Amino acid sequence: MTSLDKQANETLAKGLPDTERVDAPPVADEQATKAAFFDAFGGVRGMVETTVPGLVFVLCYTITRDIQLSAILALAITGVMFLARVVQRGTTKHAFTGVFGVVFGAVFAMMTGDAKNFYLPGMVYTLGLGIAYVVTAASGVPLLGLVLGPVFKENLSWRTRNPGRKRAYVKASYVWGGILLAKSAITFPIYFWGDATQLGWLRVALGIPPFLVAVYFTWVILVKAPPPIDVIAEMEAEEAAEAATAKEQAAQRVATAAQSAETGPVGGPAAEPSAAEGPEHRPGPPGHHG
Repeated sequence: MTSLDKQANETLAKGLPDTERVDAPPVADEQATKAAFFDAFGGVRGMVETTVPGLVFVLCYTITRDIQLSAILALAITGVMFLARVVQRGTTKHAFTGVFGVVFGAVFAMMTGDAKNFYLPGMVYTLGLGIAYVVTAASGVPLLGLVLGPVFKENLSWRTRNPGRKRAYVKASYVWGGILLAKSAITFPIYFWGDATQLGWLRVALGIPPFLVAVYFTWVILVKAPPPIDVIAEMEAEEAAEAATAKEQAAQRVATAAQSAETGPVGGPAAEPSAAEGPEHRPGPPGHHG
């Protein structure tokens, strides 16, 4: 948080009565938030890894008309990119989807002898994902909220504690669903009535631009929504408070024990005289003067 942010928070807190005063949340680093947001969808590297295998396949097939060679080249480039992630110890969660689609598509195309089938698994995935966005948004549990909740450290708090943010996730999920379903509406007719090269180049053309449009509108919608509730910070604060309370209670117990040891038991029986004092120091019976 910058000094200006701290000053703004202090000014806001001073202007509120004690009963209404709250700690203003720190202003998030917008650049870091954007980076995390974009990375949730794979980032630039994810877009490249998704686009390049299909581009290699259609380019090779357009030149050679050899399904097997085109599929092998697409598999090879996919394997190289995946191994590069592993060697660099990068995240592979987005790469797995691309590898699965390329492998399944390449095997399917070689088995059927139809180059168009290389793209069919990806097309089915896009259609299913578009339907999932729309259905989950309509049911009040938007898929985008499930995806981005951990990114913004809010998890599922938006469902019950942040209704404005839930509405934003619903709206953004409809945007994603609409774009993916529109993409499917364009590509499936070409799959049924066009040829493999037309479908391949169309898939390449419809790869990155619709994705960027969806990401842009999602960011615009979320910027106008209420800020996320950082449940991770809340949990850490609760744990710190519990630890401080336990430490204070332990200190109080130690102090009480020390005080009891110094003062001795209250109201206890009188101490018996010791043998060293001798009989002359022992009190006699009543009326006895020695």
